Amino acid sequence: MTIGTVGAVGGTGAVSAAAECPDLYVVAVPGTWETSDSKPGEGLLANVTDDLPSDIRTDYVSYAATAFPWEGDVYGRSKKQATDNARRLVTAMAQRCDATKIALIGYSQGADAAGDLAAEIGTGFGPVRPERIVAVGLVSDPRRSPSDTLIGPPVQGAGAGGPRIGGFGLLEHKTKTFCADGDLYCATPPTDFAARFAGFLAQASDANPSQLWRYQQEAVAIIDDLMTVGVVPMLQNQLADPGMDERKQKLEEFYNSFVHQNYPAYVVDRSGATATTWLRQWLVDQT
Repeated sequence: MTIGTVGAVGGTGAVSAAAECPDLYVVAVPGTWETSDSKPGEGLLANVTDDLPSDIRTDYVSYAATAFPWEGDVYGRSKKQATDNARRLVTAMAQRCDATKIALIGYSQGADAAGDLAAEIGTGFGPVRPERIVAVGLVSDPRRSPSDTLIGPPVQGAGAGGPRIGGFGLLEHKTKTFCADGDLYCATPPTDFAARFAGFLAQASDANPSQLWRYQQEAVAIIDDLMTVGVVPMLQNQLADPGMDERKQKLEEFYNSFVHQNYPAYVVDRSGATATTWLRQWLVDQT
């Protein structure tokens, strides 16, 4: 295992001079509680990156990976740290190795961060040209849009955090998302407005002043949907005591199902490939 630049711990790749400029460089962002600043880790994505061919180098991004204020960083600040650290890794490799192709992968909160960086690059605001990025793989992306390219069976709903306004731009065709039916992080029902507002507030919990226009558009999208179905009766039903009891029961079922953690076993095609084995092979195919 090699050590990457600031904010990351290395994964696979040959420990040699050639590894400094690999054919493919993978920046991997683990999910909530899978890593930290003090104890970097790989988590679920190890199923994708362990023992990749020697011409592929992987660096794992370390960040707070927290979600609640009592853990130190609120979700928005934690995700921003992940995005910033991933951006630094991409920038450093792009500057050092002109011919190296770059891939971004992430799981859960890490998919949220990796997806935001991909959207930034794809829409022309990133640290590298879009053509430097050859693959973006997002597992249980909290900002999954129904228009994103889904690998696996059709899934209703969308990410709890709301879609990325503007999408992935020039990286749209290079971005693949994985979401299992019943995973509320990436498949929140469109009429579950309480969950959608909670997701929006998590995204904006450490608001970036330069992104206020995006927050405004995302809030307007939720409100427009509310107005379409009838804002007052819908919210009353979802926030009333019986509605909250039903929500609590659904959340308990969700957490007890472990669907969010089951992507190494979640089959996505007729050959029997799972989300992680499909993503692994896709990365290998880029070399």
